[in-house]
Amino acid sequence: MSDSPNATILLVEDHDDLAATIGAYLEASGYACDYAADGAIALNLLEENEYDAVVLDLMLPRISGIRVAIRMRERGDGTPILMLTARDQLDDKVEGFEAGADDYLVKPFESEELLVRLKALIRRARGETGEGQLKVGDLVFDPRLMRVERAGQRINLSPTAVRILKVLMRESPRVVSREQIENELWGDTLPDSDTLRSHMYNLRKGIDRPFDTKLLHTIQGMGFKLATPEDA
Repeated sequence: MSDSPNATILLVEDHDDLAATIGAYLEASGYACDYAADGAIALNLLEENEYDAVVLDLMLPRISGIRVAIRMRERGDGTPILMLTARDQLDDKVEGFEAGADDYLVKPFESEELLVRLKALIRRARGETGEGQLKVGDLVFDPRLMRVERAGQRINLSPTAVRILKVLMRESPRVVSREQIENELWGDTLPDSDTLRSHMYNLRKGIDRPFDTKLLHTIQGMGFKLATPEDA
């Protein structure tokens, strides 16, 4: 995550110069970035796309940042929100948090601080712990030890299956296409067509077969997703 965020950010900011500066910095840091100049556009983009985080200005034309956050939470959108504002009064911060913001950054700020806060929000939303572990339901993967456990039970997987699992856990509960998995594993040197299928079979056998609740789902025509029944 720290080296390759592989995350998409929605930046909602009506100040063109500031938006350009933030967007360029995020893209240079490895993020994809969509832009909205007002709250109405932001809500439309949130209806059409999935984002890993929203950088949301408080003072916006048409629909304020507070109203955007409230509407997101009312419709069940749990995307992390980092709210930006020139206001530094406690009451303003409380209002932002009560509306659904996850973090708050007062202008002017350093780009490095924005980046650090975004990484923390995305890491938490993806189920990573402070030690860098990934967690989906009772399935836990520790990248440092290359250790996989489910319900406290150690699971032995091949190195390739572990790499696939890491991708699926990182993106959970989103659908990951076959092409994305193949590209992350093998780049432009793709194996024969049955190789990924075999690895997916072995992964499913390892993490799902001994357990009542299935986490690995095949989405026909789209790809695969790792999700709890609540998220599936």
